[in-house]
Order: sequence, then structure tokens, then C-alpha cells
Amino acid sequence: MESTSTTYQVKLLKNIVFSRVAAALALVMMTALTTGCETSPQDEYAGISPDKLYADAKEDQADGNYETAIKKLEKVEARASGTLLAQQAQLDLAYAYYKTDEKPQALAKLDRFIRLHPTSPALDYAFYLQGLINFNDDLGFFGRLARQDLAERDQQASRDAYDAFKQLIDRFPNSKYTPDAKLRMNYVVNSLAEGEVHVARYYLRRGAYLAAANRAQQAVKEYRQSPAVEEALSIMTKSYAELGMNDLSADAQRVLKQSFPNSKYLTQ
Repeated sequence: MESTSTTYQVKLLKNIVFSRVAAALALVMMTALTTGCETSPQDEYAGISPDKLYADAKEDQADGNYETAIKKLEKVEARASGTLLAQQAQLDLAYAYYKTDEKPQALAKLDRFIRLHPTSPALDYAFYLQGLINFNDDLGFFGRLARQDLAERDQQASRDAYDAFKQLIDRFPNSKYTPDAKLRMNYVVNSLAEGEVHVARYYLRRGAYLAAANRAQQAVKEYRQSPAVEEALSIMTKSYAELGMNDLSADAQRVLKQSFPNSKYLTQ
């Protein structure tokens, strides 16, 4: 009789423990569900049409609130997918990314736009903005202002800017962006030429005459109209002379005299 009573008490205790554990688990699950509902992100722009959202984003851009504009433009691009409005939002997004120093995102957005919309009436602007973003990373004149050694810098940004501006000029000669692109291209060309000559000068000072001659020759070949060609010809003259290539040295000096008769390098 006592054994039966003990067994009953054990069963009762197990039932109580099980009930409490089940209740605790249920509470945990309810808490998790409630917390999940409370923290789920809410679309702050829900119910706003893409047209209205785009107009608001343009106002934000005009006021310099690019971070807010980006959020709205991303919504417009997603909601109006496949429309001209979405295309315009992509371009505005690229510009907003550029203004917030998110240049990789801006360039990626432009690359995608150019690839997917080759007949867009705004393609000239896409090329111009692509060139402008890279131009602001330009290495020649602007690098000097920052006192950075051109020999230690990658000139790919300048080359990318040049390529974008060239596409704009070649494909859209009458675009309103073309005159400014031409001016910027001149700066880019001079920047690239100065970079080559800077490296050639570096090699010349260290006695690497063949490397100096090759880099100077590259500048003369690729950037004929750049002022940096004057020094490039001088470096070629000196380097070839040091290498015992007297005919090549004389040729370089002859071109230097013809092209820059008053050059300071002729008296050195």
C-alpha cells in the first residue's frame, strides 16, 4: 500500500515538473514571437507612390540630404523596375553615391546602367558622370596639391576617366556635357604624361637608363600634345647617351630642338 502511494507521488511530481517546463517553453516561444514582431523592419515609405517618392528624393538631393535621397531612390528603383523612372532613379543614385563618397557603388551603378540601357537618351550623362567620378581621383595636377608622389600612385583612375570622356565625345559630340568633357580630358592627358615622365626621371636619377628611356618614349608616343613631352625628350637624349646609343640620343635631341626650340633642357 505504501509502495503504491509512493509511486503515485512520483508520477504526480513528474506531471508537475513537465507542466512547468512546458509552460516555460511556451512563454519563451511567445516572447520570441512577440520580440520578432516588434523588431521586424517597417517600410517607412509604404503607401507612397514611386512618382511621389522620386519627387521627394529630388528635393532631398537639392537640399544636400543625399543619405535620405539614397533611401528613397533605392525604393523607387525597386518599385518602378523596368520603367524609365527606374532608369532615372539609377542615375540619380549614382550621383548621390558619388556625393557621399561611395564611389565604388556609384561606378557600379553606372556600369550596370550603361550595360543594360545602351539606347537610353541619358547615356551621355552616364558616361560624363562616370568620367567625372574618376576624374576627381585624378593623379597629376591634383596629386601634386596633396603632395603625393606620382611614382607611388596607380593611374588607373585617370585612364578610366579618359576612356569615359572619350566615349562621350565620340558618341555624343553635340551633348551639352561634351565641352566640359574635352577640357577635363586635356587635364587627364597631362596628368598621365606627367606620371610617365616622373617615373622616367626617377629611373634616370638612379642610373636605370634603359628603363628611363622606355618610360620617356612611352610619354612621347602616347601624349604627343602634352607639355611633359619636352622633358621626356630630354630624358631620352640623356639616357640613350649613357647607354652608348648615340644615334638614338641624337634623334631625340633633334626632335627636342624642332619641337621646343627655346627649351631649357637644350642648355643642360
